[in-house]
Amino acid sequence: MATQQTQRLARFLIAPSVILLLLWMIVPLGMTIWFSTQHYNLLNPETSFAGLDNFRYFLGSPAFLTALRNTLILVGSVLGLTMVFGVLIALLFDQVFVGRRVARLMVIAPFFVMPTVSALIWMNLLMHPVSGLLAWFWGLFGATPIDWFTQYPMLSIIIIVTWQWLPFAVLILLTALQSLDGEQQEAALMDGAGAFDRFFHLTLPHLARPLAIVILIETIFLLTVFVEIYVTTSGGPGLRTTNLAYLIYSQALLQYDVGAASAGGIIAVILANIAALFLVRIVGKNLET
Repeated sequence: MATQQTQRLARFLIAPSVILLLLWMIVPLGMTIWFSTQHYNLLNPETSFAGLDNFRYFLGSPAFLTALRNTLILVGSVLGLTMVFGVLIALLFDQVFVGRRVARLMVIAPFFVMPTVSALIWMNLLMHPVSGLLAWFWGLFGATPIDWFTQYPMLSIIIIVTWQWLPFAVLILLTALQSLDGEQQEAALMDGAGAFDRFFHLTLPHLARPLAIVILIETIFLLTVFVEIYVTTSGGPGLRTTNLAYLIYSQALLQYDVGAASAGGIIAVILANIAALFLVRIVGKNLET
């Protein structure tokens, strides 16, 4: 009886938070679904029922396929770079050397920089074709400075986003390395296993679960990258850096078509949930093994 009363009290106390959280999610989602079925332009506030016209318009737009491709390129590239360099840097910082604590702090620091600030730093201080640090470095060798955001816009966005998310991967993987069994490493070393053998047969399998979790979390956030594109390239030149998030913004606040933008938001949510379900299954299999 006491246990049942405790459970009821716990449910009563947690109910306001749960209800508030549900309202916080359901109300915006419901409004987005409603707007996606309406012809609604901010320049003409009168609405009319559109059915699935907004979805047909958004999916049939050439910009949608370009934005979807750019989103996949951005997510895939950043994931690949953060996984590879995350493992390498984590292995490096797992060693004992002078100034290791300071070096760890410096590597993790970019993760706490606001995306707007990091984008401005890269655009004005590092990648600027006239006054940027990279332009000055290129000039030392007599080479022509690169206008990164004009010549290589997608690569520039990938570099900026990777710089932001690499510390997260390093932090998770470095924490996982701390729990690696040292006795197994010593036994493998005594059996004559080299550094590569120990890495591929001991270290990498041990990092399988942390890597899967990093991929899952990063993918969810990388699908919504917006600020870096807005600050640096505004989706251009043309549509070369327009991803789904920026396309939805452009549809809503540049073309004022709230109906089509809401339909795009619903499509983006569906695609994100499909990706999340797929990745959750992968993570689940890794955790079971």
